[in-house]
Amino acid sequence: MDPKDRAPEEWVAYLARVHEGLQSGLEDLNRYYEGKQPLAYLNPELLEELGDQIKQVVINWPRLAVDALDERLDVEGFRYADDESAAADLWQIWQANNMDGKSQQAHIDALVMRRSFLVVGTNERDAGTPLVTVESPLQMQVDWDPRTRDVRAALKRWHEQDPLTDAVLNRYATLYLPDKTVHYAQTSATGWRETDRDEHKLGEVPVVPLVNRGRIMKPGGVSELTDVIPISDAACKIATDMMVSAEFHAVPRRVAFGVDEEDFQDASGNKVSKWSRIAGRIWAMSKRRGAGEDGGADVIQFPEAQLANFHSTIEILARLVAALSGQPPHFLGLDTNNPPSADAIRSAETRLVKRAERRQDCFSGSYERMNRLVLRFRDGDWDPRAMNLETLWRDPSTPTFAQKADAVVKLRQADILPVEQAREDLGYTAVQRQRMRQMDEDAVQRAVGGDFAADYGPKPEAVPADDPQPVE
Repeated sequence: MDPKDRAPEEWVAYLARVHEGLQSGLEDLNRYYEGKQPLAYLNPELLEELGDQIKQVVINWPRLAVDALDERLDVEGFRYADDESAAADLWQIWQANNMDGKSQQAHIDALVMRRSFLVVGTNERDAGTPLVTVESPLQMQVDWDPRTRDVRAALKRWHEQDPLTDAVLNRYATLYLPDKTVHYAQTSATGWRETDRDEHKLGEVPVVPLVNRGRIMKPGGVSELTDVIPISDAACKIATDMMVSAEFHAVPRRVAFGVDEEDFQDASGNKVSKWSRIAGRIWAMSKRRGAGEDGGADVIQFPEAQLANFHSTIEILARLVAALSGQPPHFLGLDTNNPPSADAIRSAETRLVKRAERRQDCFSGSYERMNRLVLRFRDGDWDPRAMNLETLWRDPSTPTFAQKADAVVKLRQADILPVEQAREDLGYTAVQRQRMRQMDEDAVQRAVGGDFAADYGPKPEAVPADDPQPVE
């Protein structure tokens, strides 16, 4: 069947089925970011025997790999290609939807779970300010047209949950199509009942994927954790083994000769497990030294084990993570003998900065498409000028402000940069640049009007001629 001929109910069933197939993998990636992944490599029988004597040591390098990149992805405004000033109306809508914080959530989900989503709709409280929300791939699935790579349908599913029992109360879904948005409530395991419909006739699905590292045959993107997870599992295993060794071997070990299995008892005379005996906590026995060949017992002590081999292994794994994720070694706690210089630090961050710039290029297209939808919802028609939108990002590198200011001033003095671009390069926000332009205009008006004293405060009041003069 041609996807264009699918009924809304068929789209819901199809997208829900696809989403269910991807859900497990997305949840695994999310657990790794949150540091709740299962313990890898440890034998299940050993884990059962140890019980609560051991807890997993999580070295959360997956979160570090994502956060180090996300911290360099800050949207600062939007601009039309034919105008050097920022688009104040689009930035106002961005701020009204609290997108400063929500965009960071979208970036993290995209970096972790391959993609997140931006949804544009009508704002019931303010018709002049369209509603923009960010959605998780754990709740939303889209279908891409293989020819145009555009979204031709999207489905969001969510449910209400009892906070006390965690029981699912009600399930809902919203289907987004190019000409309409349909809302559903679930009536059975596979049945849905339509509750509302919006025939918006946009001609385009109002859902924009924010895809991380999308590829031609993988339009849904690739997780930033793909290369880090195996090494993180190994590091967690080594760190956990180190704690086991610290528990059992980092203290002097003892060996008892002439002691039977039943001789190991606790203070109440109950037998203790072999792991308690290995841990060396219980040393109660019924046999006494010198009681003869059958009844004697002897105890000797070995030196404790060293843990340096674990430290070296974890350090090697950290270097592998740094190489694969483009992070500077000092991000992973790898210190050098000599303190690094500022130039050395910037050189170490080169790959991370370039990765951040690549993500900015990738995410820019999604934000620009989102803004075209915003203008369509606000104005009721497509704005051809919006096809040339640009997204303004904060510089992902980490030069000092003095160095950047010195470079920008030199470029401005050489008439290479206009004033507005210089202010943008220095990292001032769109609102701050607008205030600066207003200050410049006020200064020009005062200069043209000849009111130079306005720059130095209010003028003193004139003294009438008939007022008595003070006597010195």
